[in-house]
Amino acid sequence: MNTKKNKIRVGVIFGGKSAEHEVSLQSAKNIMEAIDKDKYEVVPIGIDKGGRWLLNNSTKFLLNANDPKLIKLNNEANVVLALSPGGQNGQLLSSSDEIRAKQIDVAFPILHGTFGEDGTMQGLLKLLDVPFVGASVLGSAVGMDKDIQKRLLLAAGIPIANFLVFEKNSKINFKNTVKQLSLPFFIKPANSGSSVGISRVDNQKQFKNAVAEAFKYDGKILIEESIKGRELECSVLGNDKPIASIPGEIVLNNHDFYSYEAKYIDEKGATLAIPAKLPKNIIKKIQTIAIKSFKTLCLEGMARVDFFLRNGNEVIVNELNTIPGFTKISMYPKLWEASGMFYPELIDRLITLALERFSKEKKLKTSVDLS
Repeated sequence: MNTKKNKIRVGVIFGGKSAEHEVSLQSAKNIMEAIDKDKYEVVPIGIDKGGRWLLNNSTKFLLNANDPKLIKLNNEANVVLALSPGGQNGQLLSSSDEIRAKQIDVAFPILHGTFGEDGTMQGLLKLLDVPFVGASVLGSAVGMDKDIQKRLLLAAGIPIANFLVFEKNSKINFKNTVKQLSLPFFIKPANSGSSVGISRVDNQKQFKNAVAEAFKYDGKILIEESIKGRELECSVLGNDKPIASIPGEIVLNNHDFYSYEAKYIDEKGATLAIPAKLPKNIIKKIQTIAIKSFKTLCLEGMARVDFFLRNGNEVIVNELNTIPGFTKISMYPKLWEASGMFYPELIDRLITLALERFSKEKKLKTSVDLS
């Protein structure tokens, strides 16, 4: 472990080859600003849209950092040539002599969407023998694929919305869809997040374009019934013994649904009511289902569980996100703050959970004694 000033060196990995690239940049910025600088040394590791890994210092890794519409990765950083496995776990080899052998003690992937939240990054970090924040390979993959996620939740007896699944080149009939789900309904990519590629369909005219839009982001799409009810969210934190935050409510302002625009661009697109005004028995029910869902999907570290509350008492799980947003208007950290855990403490807890899991896994045998 890095011993300079007894600080733990944290590699914050952000950006990525994802439609949620810009959201990731905003999340990384917030984490780096809030992290305890006395305890941690931050190593910013940006991944551009072409997949290049870039090393930069924490003061110039972003351009237009305060504008969510124009924010972008500073590509004038040093290119990472390799991550070294084996004896030098977590060592980053770059094109600069100055940081040729910078080594990280733990990774904090804040990569939303494909090639980051779907198990690919988690698998790489496991191969490199580097501790990392958040769900491992299985939980990340299951959490990203909303089709598989919903099947597992359904099998566990957790209430979800009715849905249909289609792959590219499938015959998707509007009338049959309406017969099964009624209008309106939502069409979304199976493997995406942050409401990217999601459309609300109210009539046949919108249907074809909505299907085409979803297929831009994935080869498999979901069509889900529209649940008329309150939109609620709950944050979960932990490994073997996860805990749930108080729930919050999303109240939309001038938006048909909680779209990408409402989440990350339009600061007035939605009002976050934290805590949500709910009876104690409903709060307890939401927290219990959130933890059960978290365990059902084999998650670790963190997740945000999105719910609908129909008719005031019917709790329905919409989906779980294994790397929730950490922007200044994101629910995950705000819910923990309202629950008594402020941003720096939350980051510290997530890193501690990563190191605890790594230590536990290192005790497992990886070979058979045949003597």
